Amino acid sequence: MTFRNVYTATLALLMFMPVCQVSAKSDGLPETTVEGLVRVPDSKLAIVYADPAADLSAYDSVMILEPYVAFKKNWARNQRSTASSLSMVAKPADIEKMKTQMASEFNEVFEQVLSDGGYTITENSGESVLLVRPAIIDLDPTAPEIRSSTASRSYVQSAGEMTMYIELYDSLSGDLIAKALDRRADNSMVTHYTWANPATNAAASRRILKGWAEILRNALDEARQ
Repeated sequence: MTFRNVYTATLALLMFMPVCQVSAKSDGLPETTVEGLVRVPDSKLAIVYADPAADLSAYDSVMILEPYVAFKKNWARNQRSTASSLSMVAKPADIEKMKTQMASEFNEVFEQVLSDGGYTITENSGESVLLVRPAIIDLDPTAPEIRSSTASRSYVQSAGEMTMYIELYDSLSGDLIAKALDRRADNSMVTHYTWANPATNAAASRRILKGWAEILRNALDEARQ
């Protein structure tokens, strides 16, 4: 099975997985996957499976594919039911814009964190190139950016939450090395309410993305050491 088929099948399954399973450490998941990956205990992400024979120290370059982005199930319907006015309802164009922005932020943050760590970001496969295939699912922004003619402000305690699903492949052979799933929420404002706007939303998502990127960089560093 190619990495494209593995990714598509797994992502389709995750779209129907209860969110509570993502963050559970004792969730009854199998110790070994059908691809032969083994569950990694006590990882920094909620769920991690890896090939025990794989060697991450061989990779000094990273190829990051365009992330797939999907909102939390029924997010648009729930947003319509809670909006204070029709002008504050997310339109299809707003949703597509947010998905595009999230994908762009993901690549920007991961490329910056990895390049700062000494890893080369490339668009081409190679012997020492690790292919990263990511997805952001269950995206749940609390106060999304909506194009509206009505001036309004939203005060929130959290910018929202999202789940990352990521797969690592050898870029030449297409062998699946590892895959992980992890949910994070913005907790920067838990003690108070603050005005949500495009700048605060972007900062919150980048904090979460940076945390995930640093976990990947640290894993590569530890393998090379």
